[in-house]
Amino acid sequence: MASSRRLGAPDAKNRTVLLDAAEALMIEKGYAAVTSRKVADRAGLKPQLVHYYFRTMDDLFLEIFRRRAEEGLVVQAELMNAPNPLRALWDFSTNPAGVAVTMEFIAMSRHREALRAEIANYSEQFRAGQREALDKILDRVNLSEKVHPVVVSVLMTSLSRVLVMEDSLGVTGGHAETVELVEWVLSKFD
Repeated sequence: MASSRRLGAPDAKNRTVLLDAAEALMIEKGYAAVTSRKVADRAGLKPQLVHYYFRTMDDLFLEIFRRRAEEGLVVQAELMNAPNPLRALWDFSTNPAGVAVTMEFIAMSRHREALRAEIANYSEQFRAGQREALDKILDRVNLSEKVHPVVVSVLMTSLSRVLVMEDSLGVTGGHAETVELVEWVLSKFD
């Protein structure tokens, strides 16, 4: 049962400062390091304010994810209208900072069902946007009947994540050859 206690306004400056502080901590030290006290310290606010704006830490994490996901949907829509949308999507997908944050959320979602559901929801939205744009691109180069757009989306997403994750671990075997192949494929669409 949800608490009936009053929460701070969703558009309050302190709420945004807390979200920014929590996200920065998560990026720097991982989600396990994000506590209400550390978030408040980072934001320069009193610890009680964390729970004034967010009932639970899960609510805080959900809001960080939603904010980032909404921004990502806007960016992806812009990328899909770029002169070379596949290349733009690849560059966006291989951004190490973005992949690191995504992996933190995925790790956290193993223990938080609401977050897992939210990640699935937004992932489907991302994939639908990619599929729509890829359908047009593949149709333009006469590949739409041979290659399903959603397959290209899954391949690009998974391949980019694996390359970035492995690189962060120091595993680079096969990376140069894989990137070379991706670059060759992307050149066919430029």
